[in-house]
Formats: sequence, structure tokens, C-alpha cells
Amino acid sequence: MEIIDIIILAAIAGLAVLVIWNLHRSHDGKDDELARQVADIATQMASSQAVLNDRLSQITQTGQAGQDALAQRLAEQEKKLTEQLGQRLDTIQQRVGTSLQTSTQQTLETMGKLQERLAVIDEAQRNIASLGTQIVGLQDILSNKQSRGAFGELQLSDLVSTILPPSAYSFQATLSTGVRADCLLDLPNPPGSIVVDAKFPLDGYRRLRDAATPDETIKAQRQFRDDVTKHVKDMAEKYIITGETAESAIMFLPSEAVYAELHANFEAVVEESYRRRVFIVSPTTLMATLNTIRAVLKDARMREQAGLIQHELTRMLDDVRRLGDRVDKLDKHFGQATKDIRDIQISTDKIAGKAEKITELEMDDESGDAVVAKPHLVEQSGGD
Repeated sequence: MEIIDIIILAAIAGLAVLVIWNLHRSHDGKDDELARQVADIATQMASSQAVLNDRLSQITQTGQAGQDALAQRLAEQEKKLTEQLGQRLDTIQQRVGTSLQTSTQQTLETMGKLQERLAVIDEAQRNIASLGTQIVGLQDILSNKQSRGAFGELQLSDLVSTILPPSAYSFQATLSTGVRADCLLDLPNPPGSIVVDAKFPLDGYRRLRDAATPDETIKAQRQFRDDVTKHVKDMAEKYIITGETAESAIMFLPSEAVYAELHANFEAVVEESYRRRVFIVSPTTLMATLNTIRAVLKDARMREQAGLIQHELTRMLDDVRRLGDRVDKLDKHFGQATKDIRDIQISTDKIAGKAEKITELEMDDESGDAVVAKPHLVEQSGGD
């Protein structure tokens, strides 16, 4: 508002100067009047100047007060802003502390789980190392013929003793020819006892597996075929004895890999074993064979017990016949008892009827004299 007043005063002063100038141009001869008018205008301008100075002073004071109020307001806002920033910083610091604590706890838990998993991995590594040592030991066992035979016999013993009853087999049994069998399965005729041999020529297979050139492969295949064929012939001659054993024998291979190689690439050898009735089995197929043998033994025991079962059935039929006779006799007794009960009911009904007739007799007439019973009622009282 003060600025507008200053502008108005400046405009009035300018207008006054303009008027004086115009009057001076139009009234050159009237100096006194002009001087008076100029003096009035000067007085008015002085007054306006004084007013203007007062307004300027007021404006200055007002501006200083505004500056002071603005400074105070800015100070208050700065204080509030400082307090808000402090609160925000405290909140952020608290959140950061909580987040750091949570992160630290999660890190510790993760480290704990990681240590547990590392412990499991260490244990697995030790088991793998132990397994590697065992594999090396197994290779050493399989590289020696005697150790290989003992390993096969042990595996055969575990399979047979797990599936069959003790009375169905014997280990290291001696045949009539003096030959010792690794395992003899005692089966009824037919088919009879079957010999299971756990020895196997593995040298040819090892050479076949380690062959690096085609020539070495061919030589190893030839040796492997010849060794297996010779072993089949030897088993057919030693373990198939007419009248003592079955017409077949079982060659046990303690390795599924050798069994697969033999049936995949040496079909002629397998056919030769069939012709000589020497059946080649692996641990898996031996388990199936032993389960079949167990079923055969169970069927044989059932046939042995068939006579006893038939005898017991005959005795049971006799007991059933005697039970039928006794039931018939009991039925007759029940019939006689039913007839007696019916006769008793008839007599009871007659007695009840006569008792009702007696109660209907009038013992006194109207005059009070005694009444003599009717003769027909007395006569009827002697019935059933």
C-alpha cells in the first residue's frame, strides 16, 4: 500500500510541474500570480514531501518489522526443521540399527547352517574316501582268484541263507565223486538236488575291459569266450551226476556287469551253456531262481501233507455224520417235549373252563336259603 502512495505523490508532483510550466507559457505577463501559484505549489510539494518522507519512514519501519518477523519465522522454521531432521535421523539410525541387528542374526544363522552343511559335506567326503578305499580293496579281491572265489561264495551264501530255509541247502557239500560243491540245493525229485558254483574266470573279462586297441579287444574277447566255455564244460562234467543230482547246474556270477556283457556280446557261449544245462545267473536272477525254488519246496511239502490232510478230512466227515445223528435224536426229543407241552396246555384249558363254571354258581337264592348244586355240574367235575 505504501508503494502505491509514493507513486501517487510522484504523479501529483509531476502534474504540478506540468501545470506550472503550462501557466508560465500562457501567462507570461502575470508574474506575481504565477509566483504565488508556484509558492502554493511548492508549499504543497513540501507538504507532500513531508508526507512522502513519513510514508517512507513508515515503510522502512514496516519493512524492518517484516524483516524481523521473517527472520523470527525463518528461525522458528529452521528450529522445527532441525528438530524434524533430528527425529528423522534418530528414526533412521534406529531402523538402521535394527536392520543391522537382524542382518547380523540372519548372517549368523546362515553361517551356522553353512557350517552344518559343510560338516555334512565333510562326512560325505570321508564316506566317499572310505568307499574309494573299499572299491580299491574290492578290485584287489577280484584280481586274485582265491579271493575272488571267496567273495563269490560269501555273496552266494548271503543270498541263499536269506531266501531259503536251512533244511533246503548245504554249503561245501561233498558229492559221491569226491567233488566239493560251493552250494547244494536239496530239492525233491524231480528235479533233484542242484549244484550252485560260485567260481568264475574273470581274467578274460578284465583284459576285455582294459583293452585299448582293436587287436587287444579281439584277443580279450577270444580268451573270455574260451574261458567261460571251458568252465561250462567242467561244471557239466563235475556237477551233473545221474541219479544223484538234477540234470542241470547253476553258474553264479557275482557281477551284474559280467552277466550283462556275456548275454549282450557272447550269445554263442550262452547257447552252449543251455545245451549243457548249465544255467548262468547273476545276483538278481539268482534271487528270482531261489524264490521259485522256495515255491517248489512249499508245493512239495503240501503234497507230502496231502495224505494226512485227506485222513483228517475223513475223520472230520465221520464227526459230521455223528453230529447229524445226534441232532436227529435231539429233534425227536424236542418233538416229544412239544407234544407233552401241548397236552398240558389242553388239560390246563379244561381246568380253567371248569373253574369258571364253578364261579358262576349262585350259592344263595333271593330268600337267603342255600342252593343245592346242579347234578350235571357235579357229574362233570370228574373229567380231565
